[in-house]
Amino acid sequence: MDQQTKKSTKKYAWLILLIGLIAVIYASTLLRYQFDLTAEKRFSLNQSTKKLLSKLDSTINITVFLTGDLPADYKKLSIATNDLLSEFREISHNNIRFHFEKPGENLTDSDRNNLYDSLQRLGIVFEQNSDASTNEKATQQLIIPSAIIKYGNYKPVAIDLRSSRTVFKNYNVVNDEPQEDKEATLNAAEALLEYKFANAIDKLTRKNIPIIAYCLGNGEAPPQQVNDLIKSLTSDYRFGPIDLKASYINPDAVNTLLIVKPTKPFTDEDKLKLDQFVMHGGKIIWCIDKLYAELDSLMRSQADFVAFDRNLNLDDILFKYGVRINGNLLQDLNCSKIPLVTGYNADGSPKMQRFPWPYYPFLSSPNNNIISKNLDRVLSVFPSSIDTIKAPGITKTILLSSDTSSRLISSPAIVSINKIMDEISQQNFSSYNQHYIPVAVLLEGKFNSLYANRLTQTIKDSVSKALGKSFAASNIIDTKQIVMSDADIVTNEVSETSGPLPMGELPYENYRFANREFFLNCIDYLTSTSNIFESRNKDFTLRLLDKKKVSDQKSTWQSINIVIPIAIIILFGLVYQWRRKNLFGS
Repeated sequence: MDQQTKKSTKKYAWLILLIGLIAVIYASTLLRYQFDLTAEKRFSLNQSTKKLLSKLDSTINITVFLTGDLPADYKKLSIATNDLLSEFREISHNNIRFHFEKPGENLTDSDRNNLYDSLQRLGIVFEQNSDASTNEKATQQLIIPSAIIKYGNYKPVAIDLRSSRTVFKNYNVVNDEPQEDKEATLNAAEALLEYKFANAIDKLTRKNIPIIAYCLGNGEAPPQQVNDLIKSLTSDYRFGPIDLKASYINPDAVNTLLIVKPTKPFTDEDKLKLDQFVMHGGKIIWCIDKLYAELDSLMRSQADFVAFDRNLNLDDILFKYGVRINGNLLQDLNCSKIPLVTGYNADGSPKMQRFPWPYYPFLSSPNNNIISKNLDRVLSVFPSSIDTIKAPGITKTILLSSDTSSRLISSPAIVSINKIMDEISQQNFSSYNQHYIPVAVLLEGKFNSLYANRLTQTIKDSVSKALGKSFAASNIIDTKQIVMSDADIVTNEVSETSGPLPMGELPYENYRFANREFFLNCIDYLTSTSNIFESRNKDFTLRLLDKKKVSDQKSTWQSINIVIPIAIIILFGLVYQWRRKNLFGS
């Protein structure tokens, strides 16, 4: 082969290679596939999320406010949000559109404040971040870790990108104040991003809005005490009261029934109505205080008081469904603190000090159930324990339980401030030796009626006439119930100065626990048909660098990252020139 032919062949070879490269690049734009090699499948969307996104038939606009010059942890969360929404856009065939925006950047101070006020009313959260590095002066920075979703003419939905769970460093629950582990908390926020966006999109685009009813007729909690519950439900559901005394509840009209802190006994007719509601597929959340125990009684008397049974007459029906609320009070050393008067100042004003109050234990999930996983602690107020009972066909899941230093006080239980203070001062905790005592339980399956084989045909006929359905001795299809042995998980305190507080917040405390998130998760789980809840199971492993080692070896690694690449390039150039000189030199 002559020299001219060799040059021609070489030229065509380069041309074929170039055409092939262009074809591969073009094909890669048409075929998108990724391999998720992370142990926890960090970059894989849940199938229910993919199904939801692929079915979108109109545009959803998302504005993310977490942008700008952010601290490293928030920058990581911002990048994770961008990556997630990019995948949402791809799967939805461009029906998900998003952009990052810093609101009010070019406005005057007054206009910016007005804009922030309007955003705050929509549910956008603002956070002041204090940046205090080792050798620099601390600075304050406004961060907006939120996004807003707009769809058609519906009211926009705000999303808090932060975690629903605050992770704390190890601390002494009696003597120390908990310190947040910010890196772990923000890492937990990444794990929940998919669920938060998918859940919001699902609620905006669903065709049928579930009906939630608040049961009345047995001295349930008044509106002021469930103010936060009402506000939380009316934004996403059709919600209203229903009088149990007036009529039977139609499960075709009401998806979920709330029974919150009843104080009067239930009659057999009341229980029959509830029983048939469940037998025909209705769902109930039972929030029951079996014992009368209120802190107000203790503060008014400034002495001991006896917590007594309310005699609600619900033991038999709950037992039939698979649980028993015990007549006791649960205490745990991992608890909230209450302010107590310890003396008086010279001017006569009282000296206040906050003491641990084991009757207000913190609750959390003892397992990886999808309702309470990745949630912050839930505050309870004088809870009782729950036992699970054998019930054929019913699956029981513990949603909330106490911590590892618990004990039970049997009824009639004497509640005494002085006794608790003595135990704390003397570090006498030997009796707190029980672990993970259940307070909230999920029941799923086909329930059997309490009144099967107990009613005459005449009564069954009257039930059928009133309900519009035949009497059922058991479930035809699976249904669900949730039982909580502390109604104050879902009620709210009422401040004399500021009115109703948020759910899970105590007076004089500047912290809101995850009661609202837990309650709404319960509602979502009972009412949702999209299985979006499966995406709550994500749990990202936090792999942290050693901060001290990073600080000590900062210069070394900077040199390695800067000097070595340059040295390699120079070395490659010298070798290339030397080889070229040897090959083509004279």
